[in-house]
Amino acid sequence: MGQSPSEEKSVQPSRRTFHAVASVVLGSVIGAVLSIPGVAFILSPILKGKSAGADDSSTDGFQSLAKLSDLEEGVPKVFPVLGKTKDAWVQYPEEPIGSVWLIRKGKDVTAFSAECPHLGCAVSLGPEGKTFFCPCHTSTFEFDGKPKNAVPPRGMDTLEVKLSAAEDPEIRVKFLRFRTAIPEKTPLA
Repeated sequence: MGQSPSEEKSVQPSRRTFHAVASVVLGSVIGAVLSIPGVAFILSPILKGKSAGADDSSTDGFQSLAKLSDLEEGVPKVFPVLGKTKDAWVQYPEEPIGSVWLIRKGKDVTAFSAECPHLGCAVSLGPEGKTFFCPCHTSTFEFDGKPKNAVPPRGMDTLEVKLSAAEDPEIRVKFLRFRTAIPEKTPLA
């Protein structure tokens, strides 16, 4: 017994069906290939494993700010901290990211963040030049960082300092920012 021509057609796909399926498959493959760069762009911050924020140019996080000879004994001097910042996709050129007060006592150097621990305002020298002063709420600090009034929740934030072994040592500071308005010295992430 033979099959009728109509039964033979139902078993074999038509050209139209073949072209439709091939078009869908080919379009899906092309779409998948074209979407790979977009997905990689969106996922790149996660895949790199680095968080957004300041980018330390050194491996230990310390940055050279001055030489010991740049400081006069017992006289605070402010220095800008430069760094490269980046968000998830863009790395910006080096720019000021903060400032640090350095005070020399013999061959020892103390570094203080120039941000007030009360609200993060810029700390400068007082009018008489004998204290640090925050103009936001008239907070004053001794040169050892201790507050002279009850406005700030803690003293000025100290930073780690390393001196090089040179004859005129380089002063290297590990710059960090800290949470404001709390009594504990807690670094920002």
